[in-house]
Amino acid sequence: MSRRSRKQTAIAAFSLQQNALQLRIYNRDATGAAGLRSPAGRVQIKPMTLADLFRDVLRTLWAHKLRAFLTMFGIAWGIVSIVLMVAAGEGLRKGQEEQTRNLGKDVMIVFHGRTSLQAGGTHAGRVVHWEDEDLPVIWAETPDCQYAIPELEQDTVRAHSNFNNAALTVTGSHPQFAYIRTLDVGQGRFYDWDDMREARRVAFLGSDAAKQLFPGRNPVGENVYLNDFPFVVIGVMAKKKQDSSYDGWDVNKIFIPFAAMRRDFPDKPPGTATTFDQLLVTPKSVEQHTACKHEVRVALARMHRYDPADKEACPIWDTVQEAQAFKTMTDGMKYFLGAVGIVTLLLGGIGVMNVMLVAVRERTREIGVRKAIGAPAGTILRQFFVEALMIAFLSGAVGLGVAFGFCALVNLLPMPDFFAGLIPDWTSALVATGLLGTIAIAAALYPARRAASIDPIEALRYEAGG
Repeated sequence: MSRRSRKQTAIAAFSLQQNALQLRIYNRDATGAAGLRSPAGRVQIKPMTLADLFRDVLRTLWAHKLRAFLTMFGIAWGIVSIVLMVAAGEGLRKGQEEQTRNLGKDVMIVFHGRTSLQAGGTHAGRVVHWEDEDLPVIWAETPDCQYAIPELEQDTVRAHSNFNNAALTVTGSHPQFAYIRTLDVGQGRFYDWDDMREARRVAFLGSDAAKQLFPGRNPVGENVYLNDFPFVVIGVMAKKKQDSSYDGWDVNKIFIPFAAMRRDFPDKPPGTATTFDQLLVTPKSVEQHTACKHEVRVALARMHRYDPADKEACPIWDTVQEAQAFKTMTDGMKYFLGAVGIVTLLLGGIGVMNVMLVAVRERTREIGVRKAIGAPAGTILRQFFVEALMIAFLSGAVGLGVAFGFCALVNLLPMPDFFAGLIPDWTSALVATGLLGTIAIAAALYPARRAASIDPIEALRYEAGG
């Protein structure tokens, strides 16, 4: 039988079963336009529009609902995994960043200690105390530091008001203390330099301290008595969440000017009337914090005659370094979780490819008939390619919607202080979408090319059960 005869036989066989198969078979007329071949063999000109192509694809997907659903679920789950894992890592990072900021803005707490190295003829084990005369030297010799202020504390001061008494820590420092330690004002004001210069007996209360001393009342303008010294309350701190501290929670403290603290509540022995507990130092920028810390160590070591490398003499709680270490950890966790999601997405792409390969096998006869009556390979390629892309991008859209919707619902719930909630990142979502597009194209290209390369005669013979 000649090739022409076999082609006519194929057309006749297809025409007899057209209604049962309900296939849209496209041919080209003498002008090259696509048309629909009727059972009588006449060509009715009907261009194959993009809408026709999408209808064909949707009809095919609906005919294999379970297979399409399972494939789409795999891809959607990959998108959801990437977005949720990155959102969880970002929420943890932001929560810890907020807690660190509540303790202080890039603050380094410089404690006094005991020497562990011999230096300048002095023996190890000598106790070091910071003194008021250290401050001008530090200010002059630390160009990379923005602030260096003293802090003096007493936890044995008796505090009471006309309405109640309480056991609270009293802290004295400079006016920059409110900025450095993130003491936001809820009522009134924080003490200023005029209060410092005149050593005024004014007090700024932590939020819980104010409630305890003045239950149900506005404390601003009232007197609070510290060891029977009357201090006028000039402000109350806004409520503050804090998960770390070096000397107690700020909400349970009373803050007064350093000059008043020095006069009324000097350092206890073995300290002297000119010593204080710790220095609060902040760099001019995060990038300068290492240089700032080194400059402080060198200046204090020179003033107190110990080795600058002796960290036991000058222990420093570096919140900047801690924040950077935590950021490195959370970034690593975020990248790891994102990689897990990407692997899931890749597996979903392999699922798309498998589904399309099965579809090509199941529809071999349809492909053969189309090509036998003149449908170009580009038409076959386009249909299978669009089918795979639709599966991938529909599941990607569903995955993004589910992920962002889930984040919004979870964020309605109360969160622990160290966790800011699920914070979806549009960057990661766009990266996931772009990756999905790449996977979809790769998954669609091979099955589509395979379908387009099928020989029509071999396809019809295969479908005939050969």
